[in-house]
Amino acid sequence: MEFFPNPLTAEESSRLIDRAEAHFGQHGFGPWAVELKDTGAFIGYIGLVIPGFEAAFTPCVEIGWRLASSHWGRGLATEGARAVVDHAFRVVRLPALVSFTVPANLRSRRVMEKLAMTHDPAEDFDHPNLPIGHPLSPHVLYRLAARDALANIPE
Repeated sequence: MEFFPNPLTAEESSRLIDRAEAHFGQHGFGPWAVELKDTGAFIGYIGLVIPGFEAAFTPCVEIGWRLASSHWGRGLATEGARAVVDHAFRVVRLPALVSFTVPANLRSRRVMEKLAMTHDPAEDFDHPNLPIGHPLSPHVLYRLAARDALANIPE
C-alpha cells in the first residue's frame, strides 16, 4: 500500500474481498488470491478488474497486483501477472488490458514493462478518486493489446 492514500482497515479489506467475489460473479474474472507455492501463505492478489471510475481510457479492464512488501523484488508479481495476461487473452478473450500507477512506483512500472505494456505520456491522468492536488493523484497509464501480447506468449 506504499502508493495508496492509506492502508486498508480490516473492515475495508473485508469489503474489498466482497467486491472481488462479486466481480468474479458478474464478469467471470477478477483478482485472484496469491499464495506462496511452498507454504500456501497468502501474500496478496493479482488479477483483472473493471475500474469503478470514469476516465478518458474507460471502459477497460485493468491488470493489477498488490503483494505484501516482504515479497517484493522476487519476481512474483511478474510471474503471476504473466499468467493473468495469458488468461485474459487466451481464455477470457479480452482485446486489451491497461495498468496504471503513480509515476514514482518504479517497481510496478517495471512489471508493466516486463509484460510488454507500453506507456504514452499523453495518456497520463489524474486519478478521479483522489482530490485535485493530492500527491498521489497523477498516474501513468500503460496498455497492452491482445495481438501484441499473444505474439510474445508461447502456446
